[in-house]
Amino acid sequence: MSDEIILDVKNLSTVITTDRVPVRIVKDVSFQLRRGRTLAIVGESGCGKSVTMQSVVKLVSRNYHITADHVLYRSFRSGAPKEYRLDKLAPYGRVMRSLRGPEISMVFQDPMMSLNPVYKIGDQVIEGLLQHNPGMKKREAWARALEMLKKLGIPAAEQRINEYPHQMSGGMKQRIVIAIAMICDPQIIIADEPTTALDVTIQSQIMELMKQLQTEDRKSIILITHNMGLVAEMADDVAVMYMGRVVEAGPIQAIFENPLHPYTQGLLKSVPVLGMARDKPLIAIPGSTPNPADLTEGCEFAGRCPYCEAACLRGVIPSFEAEPGHQVRCLRSAHGEVN
Repeated sequence: MSDEIILDVKNLSTVITTDRVPVRIVKDVSFQLRRGRTLAIVGESGCGKSVTMQSVVKLVSRNYHITADHVLYRSFRSGAPKEYRLDKLAPYGRVMRSLRGPEISMVFQDPMMSLNPVYKIGDQVIEGLLQHNPGMKKREAWARALEMLKKLGIPAAEQRINEYPHQMSGGMKQRIVIAIAMICDPQIIIADEPTTALDVTIQSQIMELMKQLQTEDRKSIILITHNMGLVAEMADDVAVMYMGRVVEAGPIQAIFENPLHPYTQGLLKSVPVLGMARDKPLIAIPGSTPNPADLTEGCEFAGRCPYCEAACLRGVIPSFEAEPGHQVRCLRSAHGEVN
């Protein structure tokens, strides 16, 4: 394994036990995240993007059962890389809790669901810092929090740090959530739809801020999104997910310039492109996402795919390497039948 791979996930699966039957939400997902790079995990709502990353860091309910060949995290914090098998760690054990925050941190989708309305901003930012640094004085933690708010471009940070979430705009709250994720200086930042509730201008500011932090501190970022514009702007590598499975993965240029899976092609055709002709229609993907509990064998996208054949409805569709580093899970692509 390359020295630059900081997170290596191999055949991760997650099953949720419901009143009906056990349902596989994540299916044999594999990907690698390299140090200092951004991996975008793309797909429609409900395709398993968030559950995949919550499974990696063990932030799931007790009725979720997680298996994997391995989920290997390599810490480059000091000296030789130190390896952790995350799939072998207890979800709320000492080691796993010591990694969440200082090593791997998460920016959640809705800042109002992440911030406690009855605590001041400063108290929420320093909570993780004090937890992972038992000998740190609150005054020192408060100074670190103030420095982080200034770094994130929050005006009048000395005043804002003593305010409550309801006193801030959506963009400010999102910056606070990023501050909470960044305060312990993690090596991996998982950003789950970090700009969904923000207008376009604030979206651009937030993503530029994350790129700046990545460049300055060589952070690795996993961006969970369905916004292909953000993917084009931010990502180095892309994994396209559908119904809990990675259907295509590769470098950003390969995915955008030579998409091979019909689902990837559909996602790109449904997005407006700057300079496109006014009379050129956007093509929506037909049908709707099926219920995971109703899926049986074959390609999960078969019911919506215009190229579906009988072979697509049998067994598990394997992953093929179309070109070095470019993987696709499609029989048509494997036979060289892509237009």
